[in-house]
Amino acid sequence: MAACALLLRRGLLLLLSASRDKKRSLRLASVCGYNRGVEWTRTRPACSHCAWPSFQQTRSMSSRNRPNGKVLETVGVFEAPKQHGKYETGQLFLHSVFGYRGIVLFPWHARLYDRDVCPSPSDSKPETLAHGSKEVKGKTHTYYQVLIDTRDCPHISQRSQTEAVTFLANHDDSRALYAIPGLDYVSHEDILPYNSTEQIPIQHELFERFLMFNPSKTPPFTQRDTLRAWQEKNHPWLELSDVHRETTENIRVTVIPFYMGMREAQNSHVYWWRYCIRLENLGNEVVQLRERHWRIFSLSGTLETVRGRGVVGREPVLSKEQPAFQYSSHVSLQAPSGHMWGTFRIERTDGSHFDVRIPPFSLESNKDDKAPPAGYTV
Repeated sequence: MAACALLLRRGLLLLLSASRDKKRSLRLASVCGYNRGVEWTRTRPACSHCAWPSFQQTRSMSSRNRPNGKVLETVGVFEAPKQHGKYETGQLFLHSVFGYRGIVLFPWHARLYDRDVCPSPSDSKPETLAHGSKEVKGKTHTYYQVLIDTRDCPHISQRSQTEAVTFLANHDDSRALYAIPGLDYVSHEDILPYNSTEQIPIQHELFERFLMFNPSKTPPFTQRDTLRAWQEKNHPWLELSDVHRETTENIRVTVIPFYMGMREAQNSHVYWWRYCIRLENLGNEVVQLRERHWRIFSLSGTLETVRGRGVVGREPVLSKEQPAFQYSSHVSLQAPSGHMWGTFRIERTDGSHFDVRIPPFSLESNKDDKAPPAGYTV
């Protein structure tokens, strides 16, 4: 069996191998120390046998670099990614950026405001978002609510938070917050689909409560009534509506805001949002995030400025080998809507700095359409 391609993503070693019947099998092992003894570089063109981008080994891997007890094992067979349409509930996949195994719970249709794409004259009835004098057209794009395999969480914890979904608690304690670990929102192009013969291919406490094995279906995992009920109850709080994206000097910032609910405090209303941010280094230069600078405008007329070191207590390094970092945070306003925008201060290896723009995004409550969230009850 000849190796056809190798992906090294976020501490996971992924071996795509071509068997005699030309199917691509997915082999996986946690490799916390592997990358100390081996380097892999992307090469062009893609492999002619399987159409996957090929990789070239520039330094051999020896058994001395392999953690004790860690071996490669086949976990499934890759499928051809869908260029059009959407993936169904129960689709197994590998995240193309963070490398974790996951399974699709259900899709969302979001409005993607991409400031890197020039609007096409043929766009039909696009929605627009003002950015100074620049008008950005929103286009429909498919995202997915997914479960992350808990076995992979330790290997991506330094690159991606695995608690992407939070709710305000539905009781009198206004400080309570529900966090659902191992959930993520994934763009259509981030999914590398595969199939498996295992009846429980993903380890997550909600897997068997949300999904059941059904070999007569494709994919062979169907939603239980509990998943359908959970989605319906929490639809307003789970739904991904707007996604904002902008690139500055090869650093792309993607922002997804979510409304969390309203609380009364000292005879006033406080509205809460969470926002998920991903930074991606699209170039070859190694850089590090050093500072954040936020501007937060509230409909009440206030404008707040926030400066600080790093994000969520970290100053992530973005390199060709580890190009992305994703995190979530929260913000509150004393008004039902507002806007946020800002910059990240990025440092190069020579000590010079540049600012990366955070695309402006709206904070909308739509409070008249939302009932209190049902929280973490299945």
